[in-house]
Amino acid sequence: MYENMEMRAVLGQELCAIMRKNPDVCVIDADLAKANGTIALRDEFPDRAFDVGVAEQNMAGVAAGLSSYGFIPFIGSFAPFATRRICDQIAVCICYAKQNVKIIGSDPGVAAELNGGTHMSFEDIGVLRSIPGMVIFEPCDAMQLAKALSVISEYYGPVYIRLFRKKAAPVFDDSYQFDLFGTDTLTQGKDVTIFATGILVEQALTAEKLLRKRGIGAMVVNIHTIKPLDASAVCNAAAKTGCVVTCENHNILGGLNSAVSEILAAHSPLPVEAVGVRDHFGEVAPQSYLMEQYGLIDTDIIKACERAIARKQGG
Repeated sequence: MYENMEMRAVLGQELCAIMRKNPDVCVIDADLAKANGTIALRDEFPDRAFDVGVAEQNMAGVAAGLSSYGFIPFIGSFAPFATRRICDQIAVCICYAKQNVKIIGSDPGVAAELNGGTHMSFEDIGVLRSIPGMVIFEPCDAMQLAKALSVISEYYGPVYIRLFRKKAAPVFDDSYQFDLFGTDTLTQGKDVTIFATGILVEQALTAEKLLRKRGIGAMVVNIHTIKPLDASAVCNAAAKTGCVVTCENHNILGGLNSAVSEILAAHSPLPVEAVGVRDHFGEVAPQSYLMEQYGLIDTDIIKACERAIARKQGG
């Protein structure tokens, strides 16, 4: 149903369905409605789909004000402009004020491709994870995004949706049951647990198949909600294998690796290896090149799994 659709097309389609059902839902863009797939909403909802221009801080303030009057605003821009540029407005006007605003940050990490370092956000999760009350969600495919949007619209409180705009490899089918505050175990294995999020889930599943051919069993767990992270699920999955690899299209500082490591350090210390960007700014290049450049592909995950297993075995 969604496998041939870009993620931004799914976003626009599902928001349209939500807005038809709920007159309180509105959408505010900062001059990127075409890029983010929400431009068509203006035709059907001219009084609930707005553009504030290149004024992201104003967008966040307007959304907070609308929320205080009972509306449910979805605001959107490229990931760095939806997070670090409006961090103060998110912290004070939205989270501190307990407003019901949903923030869409598109083209996270290497997905920014040719827009380069200024638009390539490797720190957006880290920026928002430290703000009280913020929920951080990153879908791995179009089906998960479609299932999640109605749940997110009904949840009261700020949510950051880390959105890959283009087509994503399908992971789930229509039978998928979405739990905003849960995790998804995709494969079973006894040797290593791979926690992955976003576009790295596809790479993790490819790595799992290759590891299986070598006689190594990997449990792959999709972490779609990085905050609040399901601590029980993380500890249980890690305990089954005794070692962990985290995989993310983000700096290993402040993102999924940090969140998983914090939980395991407190409750179940064991070897953790990280696949992710290692404290670098981005650069101009195609996504495929950047994923290799920053060590985000299946072979990098396999090497990390081998290191984690060796540490578990005392090597």
